[in-house]
Order: sequence, then C-alpha cells, then structure tokens
Amino acid sequence: MSVPSVPGADEGAWAHPSPDQNPLFGVCHLAPAIGRLRFHAGLMGAGKSALAIQVGFHRRQAGRPGLVFTSADRGGAGQLSSRLGLSVSARHFDESTDFVATVGSDLPARGFVIVDEAQFLTPEQVDQLALLVDELAIDVDCFGLLTAFDSHTFPGSQRLVELCDEMLDLVEVLCWCGAPGRVNARIEGGQVIRHGSQVAVGDLIGGGEGATYRVLCRRHWREGTPG
Repeated sequence: MSVPSVPGADEGAWAHPSPDQNPLFGVCHLAPAIGRLRFHAGLMGAGKSALAIQVGFHRRQAGRPGLVFTSADRGGAGQLSSRLGLSVSARHFDESTDFVATVGSDLPARGFVIVDEAQFLTPEQVDQLALLVDELAIDVDCFGLLTAFDSHTFPGSQRLVELCDEMLDLVEVLCWCGAPGRVNARIEGGQVIRHGSQVAVGDLIGGGEGATYRVLCRRHWREGTPG
C-alpha cells in the first residue's frame, strides 16, 4: 500500500508547527506540538454520532478550527445527526475523497478533524488521515463500527486499528437476552442474514428506512435468533 505524498513539503508549506504552538493543555510549551489519531469504535446504538458532535463542540469552544465529515448519514447530505436529535453541518465523504488535499488546504496546523461513519473509509484514506496527524499536528477522531453484519471487520476500521494512536470502546450495547452485544446483525424477513454486500445503509429496528439491523450477542447471532 503506497503512502500519500505531502504536497508542498519542499517549500515548507507543511512544516511542523513550532514548539510554542503546542495545542496540549498542561504540557510544557517547549514540547513539540503533536496530533493524535483516535478510533472510537462501537456497535449501532452506542452513541457514536452524539459523541462525535460533542467532541467537535468542545474543541470549537476552545477556539480550535475544525472540519467534520460523515457519509450516508441518517439525516441526509450535509449534516451529521444522532438518534438523540442532535445534528451539526458536515462535509460528505466517499471513496473518492482526498483528505490530504481537502484538509491540507482548508485547515491550519493544530486544527481538528471529526470523521463519523468511519467504517466507510478506505484503507488509503486512513493512511491520509494518519499523514495529516503526523505532519500538521492535527487531532483526528474517527467514530464508527468495527465489524459488519457478517462479523468481519470493515477494511477502513481494520486500517484504523492498525494505525491509530488510541482505540476507545464506547458504551456497551446489549443483546435482547441481556448479554453483551457483539454483532450488528442484518435482519430480513425476520431472519438473520450472513451473506451479501458488506455495506447496506440502514438503522436499528424501528429507526428508519433502509436495511434493518439489531445488535445480537455472539450466541444468538450464530444461532440466527433475532429475538
């Protein structure tokens, strides 16, 4: 897998921030500024989008510039929304989005990036985000599912696990039996589906249009018992 190049590096356009630009509180001002790549992973219904909105809000309150991205959001194009009713404006990304070109031109060093629905990132886009973290001291927080309905890891999520500085598990979501949830099971005609396209936009049962999902424990996903 090739690593994206840094545009303008020879001219100093992507020079590392000076020591007095450290964005971290409680750290000596002589320490070099650094960014972090974090992956907030959780099952459907774990509050990923709500947390993404909250993280972006607090960083803007601290005076930091930032960009918010999402893909196939339940609220439609141009916004990041949560089941709790919160929403903010956001940029849409798809597999053709070049984060190096977009973020590098629109966001100064020490800014932040929020990516919701991060499971839809390509591995190459995760490499781009990691490059932005290392070269511009940007904090990148990605929120998404770890595995698909077939229990296998999304390619983008797998790359995030491999490259992130920190992986954070969100609140536990329970199966209908009370056991910890493990799989975002796809339900069709009352049956648990294990084969098909890994990407099928939808929501939890009763949550809206599209494919229907339900969080199941490992046992009930294996047995095909949606409850």
